[in-house]
Amino acid sequence: MEEKREITRATGIMGGATSLSRVFGLVRDVVVARFFGAGFGADAFFMAFTIPNLLRRFFAEGSLTAAFVPTFSKVFHEQGKAEARRVANICWTLLLLVMAAVTLCGILASPWIVRLIGYGFSAVPGKLELTDFLNRLMFPYIFFVSLLALITGILNVLGHYFWPSVSPVLLNLAMIVSAVLLAERLDTPVVALAIGVLVGGLLQLAIQFPVLKNNGIRFRLDFHFRHPAVRKVVKLMLPGLAGVAVYQINIVVTRLLASFLPQGSVSYLYFGQRLFEFPQGIFVVSLAQAVLPAMSRQVAIGDDAGFKDSLRYALVLICLVTLPAAVGLVLCAVPVYSLFFMHGAFEYEDVRQTAVVLAAYAPGLLFAGVSRVVVPSFYAMNDTRTPVWVSFWTLLVNAGLGLLLMQPFLHVGLALALTFASVFNCSVLLYLLRRRLGPLGLMPVGSSMLRIVPATALMGGSVYLMLHNVHWQVAGSFWLRVLLLAGAVSLGAVIFAAACLAMRVPEAAQAFRFVKRRLGWKT
Repeated sequence: MEEKREITRATGIMGGATSLSRVFGLVRDVVVARFFGAGFGADAFFMAFTIPNLLRRFFAEGSLTAAFVPTFSKVFHEQGKAEARRVANICWTLLLLVMAAVTLCGILASPWIVRLIGYGFSAVPGKLELTDFLNRLMFPYIFFVSLLALITGILNVLGHYFWPSVSPVLLNLAMIVSAVLLAERLDTPVVALAIGVLVGGLLQLAIQFPVLKNNGIRFRLDFHFRHPAVRKVVKLMLPGLAGVAVYQINIVVTRLLASFLPQGSVSYLYFGQRLFEFPQGIFVVSLAQAVLPAMSRQVAIGDDAGFKDSLRYALVLICLVTLPAAVGLVLCAVPVYSLFFMHGAFEYEDVRQTAVVLAAYAPGLLFAGVSRVVVPSFYAMNDTRTPVWVSFWTLLVNAGLGLLLMQPFLHVGLALALTFASVFNCSVLLYLLRRRLGPLGLMPVGSSMLRIVPATALMGGSVYLMLHNVHWQVAGSFWLRVLLLAGAVSLGAVIFAAACLAMRVPEAAQAFRFVKRRLGWKT
């Protein structure tokens, strides 16, 4: 029960902080759409940002966190804070050297990398050259954000979640301010976004140091790279790098294929994925980060029953959020893009195309969420190899389906390919985890699902009735429509929560009790 409370607490804190970040991310995307639309400059920026963003997940959010957190947690709880501080210093030193080399190589090799992932841009004069310039300018971002990932792992093990989770707000603010202040003053306006990325990455890193200092951690250079714990991190990280690389190559493959489609296709996929990632970033990623330290502790003390219980609890929480979120994304796509994006260079046809992409992405939210929880289960057991192989086969499925579906369905076919690949990835991971651990006892998950699905249907019907009679393709009263959309979302959330409580979904009741305690309500 204590582990469940800690998972719920950590998820709530990170989810709240990430919600704030995602709101600012939505504002950022609205600003980008208004200033740059879905065309030449926007396509170039989104393609260029693919590289540093890929490496961010490649080094930072993926394999580094997965390898470092269980190892650092074990050292901290078994050998004490002093030894944990030493391990942190060695990892900091090693990461500084590695990421400096990666950043330099990335800038020098930029022309070849950009041509590889955006070859279709070569048919449009100047588009490939602009993409190369933006990529060079933004590449140091990966240096800052990789160091941030290490600090995030340290703070999470120490029980601090808020500041690492809220730091992306600074990236979004930097991009918004740069676009507003610099876009009209530069010969190439979209360069303002790249400047914002660079400044935002530096600010994200800088705000973590006061928290570290308050916890008695001040980084010092330490070159004892043969320390057993550090060698274990590297050993776990190497196959993890391959696994994350394969996953991220899925996105690169999708954008490479999109570069051969009509202009704007890359932008449609980007804007569709951004709203798709809104609930994923707020809850799914937060839950995955919260459950890893808990599962790592249970593995360290040999609590197999507790490990499976944490897994089941996390899976039900994923279903509790992603099922209604997926339905909500489909129903609210046109209203959201119409209200907030349909201004300036972003027209209704762009709204419609992006909404269809989001509808194709939405069903994958559940399966991507389950995978996000199952993969840390392997990481907690110090197994980073299994997710690598699953990711490799998922890449092949995505690439094959992308080639098959892009001809009849264009960019929507590429979104559908990623969704089908997510289903494949989730199914194989669960199968292999069951083979490894034996029966997972997922009957309670299925029982909760039987209650969550009707509640989701009731919510979806209510939201549809409120929104479907509005003509979103034409201009209207902005604030009236905002109130209507907010009312529909709020009513849907209330109906879903009430239905889950009425149907006695245990995890919904527990989450409700947690919220009441946080608000100081009497139970």
